[in-house]
Amino acid sequence: MNKARREIQAAMRETDVVIEVLDARLPLASANPLLGELRGDRPCLRVLNKADLADPTVTDAWLAAFAGDEGLAAVALRATVASDVAPLPARCRELAPGRRGPGKPVRVLVVGIPNVGKSSLINSLKGRRVAEVADRPAVTRRRQRVDLDLGFSLSDTPGVLWPKLEDQVGAHCLAASGGIGAAAYDAFDVAFFALAFLRDRYPEVLRERYRIDDPGAEPQALLEGVARARGFLARGGRLDLDRAADVLLRELRTGKLGRVSFERPGSWSAD
Repeated sequence: MNKARREIQAAMRETDVVIEVLDARLPLASANPLLGELRGDRPCLRVLNKADLADPTVTDAWLAAFAGDEGLAAVALRATVASDVAPLPARCRELAPGRRGPGKPVRVLVVGIPNVGKSSLINSLKGRRVAEVADRPAVTRRRQRVDLDLGFSLSDTPGVLWPKLEDQVGAHCLAASGGIGAAAYDAFDVAFFALAFLRDRYPEVLRERYRIDDPGAEPQALLEGVARARGFLARGGRLDLDRAADVLLRELRTGKLGRVSFERPGSWSAD
């Protein structure tokens, strides 16, 4: 975090607009309050990435909530889809009207916590791979600058702006969504959290995907239902709950359970 602070502070001196990449499924947990302090009064475009995995009704609510913040704009998109990201340069120019004409490119700093999609966004904007991408946190290791056409330049920072994990509900949301490396959490704990959340907010997912008749049951029983639905058996005929937890989290993260949002503005997340 100290390294991230120093690098972002240095980059901000040459920045006109900040693009903050967030996970559309959990815009609060995937943000870092440090960025607001470092950004100061610079305009910011919040990009709610992975919108195809989020509940569209909830995403619309987030966009409406962000629309009331002065100096901020927000869009929801898929960073890997070129047509989704194509309007971003124009949106950034709207936020920095003073950067016009020769010698005044709009200088944009792309920031966000690890594995949120910063490199994918830059690659889509450039039209080719210029930033390393992988489905795991902290792939970007060094700062890089990418010049686009028509007076527009991007600067990326390494994915070391770690999320604030003091909020354990937010931390569990991050782990369930894949925003935290697997070595940092207990799979059973996160699977139980995810099942309790689905039970309370998206019970139909458990019925349809895993044929669970009573989606209001306790997480242990729900995980056993996942194991039975998939036929996961361990030695001695016992249900293989380790495998069930792994499959549940993988299918949740890849959208096979449907479009799920972990946070809704002003209504639910921590409950």
